[in-house]
Amino acid sequence: MRATELPAILILWLAILCVVILIAAIAMVHHAEVLALRLGEPGGTLLLTMAVTGLEVAMIGFVMSTGYEKPTLARDTMYAAVMLVINGFMGLALLLGGLRYREQTYNLQSANAFLIMIVPLTILGLVLPNFTRSTEGPILSTFQMIFLSIMSVGIYGVFLFVQNGRHRGFFVSEDESIESEEVDAAIEDASEHQSPRSTFYHAAMLVGYGLPLVLLAKQMSKPLDGLVEKLGAPVALGGFIMAVLVLMPESIAAIRAARDNRLQRSVNILLGSALASIGLTIPLVIAISLVTGRSLILGLENADMVMLVLTLFTATLTFTLPRTNMLLGCVHLLLFAAFCMLLFDY
Repeated sequence: MRATELPAILILWLAILCVVILIAAIAMVHHAEVLALRLGEPGGTLLLTMAVTGLEVAMIGFVMSTGYEKPTLARDTMYAAVMLVINGFMGLALLLGGLRYREQTYNLQSANAFLIMIVPLTILGLVLPNFTRSTEGPILSTFQMIFLSIMSVGIYGVFLFVQNGRHRGFFVSEDESIESEEVDAAIEDASEHQSPRSTFYHAAMLVGYGLPLVLLAKQMSKPLDGLVEKLGAPVALGGFIMAVLVLMPESIAAIRAARDNRLQRSVNILLGSALASIGLTIPLVIAISLVTGRSLILGLENADMVMLVLTLFTATLTFTLPRTNMLLGCVHLLLFAAFCMLLFDY
């Protein structure tokens, strides 16, 4: 009997891989944060988001293309990423910020810009496949997948132009920057004191930590397969684990920002992560599916569709208010708890 067939060794091997990946991801995000502070908003946050999303896509791609077919892995990871970011991490950020400052302000235009992208891309990518007629089941035809990929890349490119060019001011909160000017200065000083290295050094280390993570992701395929097959774990658990590993370091930075009364940075990081997780992952996993010939299921189960629509609706209501408070955070955390319950008891 091979070692990977023993449940205890299987769990231990997966745990070791997860810990190593998480540590490397934290180091990677640290270097990305230093670069982000030097670039300023919103370019710095965009760099941080792109680094994490690149890691997510690479992990999904390697695990998808090795071992037995996992047609729902990309779908489960994207769905878990949206629920983690919008309900879990955003809920915690709003709760902690509300407990400390009662109410916090941000730029409404930034949240609306993110949500106007997240809602249609998420519905088209994860819900629409259940209702198309050209194919049986929750999958898209080749033409539909190509169209969805081109549309996702195109509209995300337009968003980047808006975020970093024409409407850059949407993603910077003037009130927040004035109120927390001293905090921002202290954080920048501390960062410079702890990181006297050059920008080139941090960029090189960002890439240096990213490459081993991609290689480690390939090793996760067998223990994840065994976890589902031998231990009877939910199939969606693999996607949830990958989403947690990739998003946790960046989301910790967002939660810290909310505790420092810099909610705008939290909004940029978290909603930017949700948008990138959908807008960039969909075209890349579709490309992998078309090249390798492996099947790709994008449509969610009925209960998951209800949770996704409820989450997007609640997020839209949350970010129609000019100020946030702890009540909003509690509601999103409640939805995250419901997501976790359904993950293990569907």
